[in-house]
Formats: sequence, C-alpha cells, structure tokens
Amino acid sequence: MAILEAPYLQLINDILEKGHQKMDRTGTGTKSLFGYQMRFDLSQGFPLLTTKKIAFGLIKSELLWFLRGDTNIRFLLQHKNHIWDEWAFKKWIESDEYTGPDMTDFGRKSLIDTEFASKYEEQKKLFCDRILVDDEFSIKYGNLGDVYGAQWRHWKTRDGKIIDQIQDVIDGIRNTPDSRRLIVSAWNPEDVPTSALPPCHTLFQFYVVDGKLSCQLYQRSADVFLGVPFNIASYALLTHLIARETGLEVGEFVHTLGDAHIYNNHIEQIKEQLARTPKDSPTLWLNPDKNSVFDFEMSDIKVKDYDPAPAIKAPVAV
Repeated sequence: MAILEAPYLQLINDILEKGHQKMDRTGTGTKSLFGYQMRFDLSQGFPLLTTKKIAFGLIKSELLWFLRGDTNIRFLLQHKNHIWDEWAFKKWIESDEYTGPDMTDFGRKSLIDTEFASKYEEQKKLFCDRILVDDEFSIKYGNLGDVYGAQWRHWKTRDGKIIDQIQDVIDGIRNTPDSRRLIVSAWNPEDVPTSALPPCHTLFQFYVVDGKLSCQLYQRSADVFLGVPFNIASYALLTHLIARETGLEVGEFVHTLGDAHIYNNHIEQIKEQLARTPKDSPTLWLNPDKNSVFDFEMSDIKVKDYDPAPAIKAPVAV
C-alpha cells in the first residue's frame, strides 16, 4: 500500500515555513495560508493519518450523524463521541437557566487554571449525562441548529419545502453522471447566524469518469492539526459510501482549503508529529451486505491494518 498522508504533512510544513500570523474569532491566534489543495488517491488506501492515532470511531459516528440529518448531540453521545460537546455546552452555560459555577471565558481560562479546568470538565460531564436522559433538556440544549445534517438532508426552501441534497446527488450520479451539478452545499447564509458553528466544510462536488467516483471538498476554515485529519478521513469515507451505493469504484478525494491554519497553541504538537515517520495507510472495509448510505451502522464500517503512532492531544479553540 501507499503512504497517503504525504500531502497533509506537506501542508503542515508549508504553513510553518510560509504561514502568516493572524488573529481569529477565538482570540488564540494562528499561523495561516490562504488557498491550498491536497489530492488523495483512494484506490491506493484509506487516508487515515499514521503519524498520530486518529479515532476512526469518532469519524464514523459523526458522518453517520450527518447522513441521518441529525443536529442533536445525543446520537453522538450515545456513541461516546464528544467532538461537538463544546458548542452545545457553551449554549447551556450562557443561558439564563444555568446556575452552576461561573464558566466565563471557559475556553481559554481552563487551559491555564487547573482548578477551573476541573470544574469545567465536571460541569460538562453533568451536561452530557443530562442530554442522554432528559428529553426536554436534550431538545433545548443538545440541538446545534442548522448544522451539516440539516443542510445536507433538510435544506429549507423559500416556499417551505425541503431538499434532501444527499439523495439528490446520489440520484444525479446514477442518472446523469457527467453532470457538473453534482454538488452538496452546507453554507446557507440565512442559517449562519443561528448555527452553533457555521459550516467549515461548506461545499462538495462529485465527479464521475472511467467508472470511478471522485469528490472535491471546499473548506472555508481548516484547523490543520485537530480538524483536517478528521475531514480528510470523513470525506474519503463519504466518497466510498456514495460509490458503493452508485456502483462505482473510488477515484480521488481532492481537498481544497480556504484559510488553512495552525493555532498558535498547537505548534509544539505539530512539531512532535512531524518528527515521526509515516507508515503505509490502512484499508477500508464496508459490509458487503449494505449498499444504501442510509443503512450503514457503526459495525458496518472498519479500517484494516491501521498501525498509527500514539495520539497527540491539543486544546480545541471554541
């Protein structure tokens, strides 16, 4: 097999060498490049990083969550996936109903004050536990607004109708494979103000040639250390699933980035990762008895021969 993470490692090097210092919404600060593209040949393996362990279970559950059209973190929590907790928890602690310890400036303060961090994690655990068992609380505070699942599966039109973009693009690949309109958009300007986190991966397009399905993603904002490895694997998996349903082989995943950035508090972790030697990429296994993207469960999707270096932790900028 091949080492598919080389384009990602080159991206890291290019940002470190050529990136511009910029401030950002979170106040953390970044080193950033604008306009970058990576290409991954999915026929050569599955692009899950080996220079640090990536939790593939989180990628699977998040993508299945999107494909369900779900926007409530309860499904994720049921699968021990906490990558969207921060935004829902922020909504809770900023509400008038929250009566716990003051979590003001919770994102950054918890990084330097261990006592505060402990209280923060304790309150977040209580919040997640309640989401799992309290239906009314889950509906009110577990819902993240019109994020990816809503836009992919339940796009709202001006006249009150609903567009299922995923089903439409599957139908398009089957019926008009040469179309240049095989596009799914998550960026709806009307919904941006009410979303917990406006879509970072904003638009993706499919391309069919020689019996192979390729996918290109445009990502407006790319957290290169924490987010991008997940995005690469997630859209590679999506391409495999759509190819399975439409009877095609996989081609390329093309990842086009707008603002590609490394947060200033991720620099040391990035350098640690770069010091490691990449290994052959794993392969993807999909349950041969499943065809529809909407029928896949967690157990139907696995990676084989994955032997990564240990994970590297870093704080999430919220």
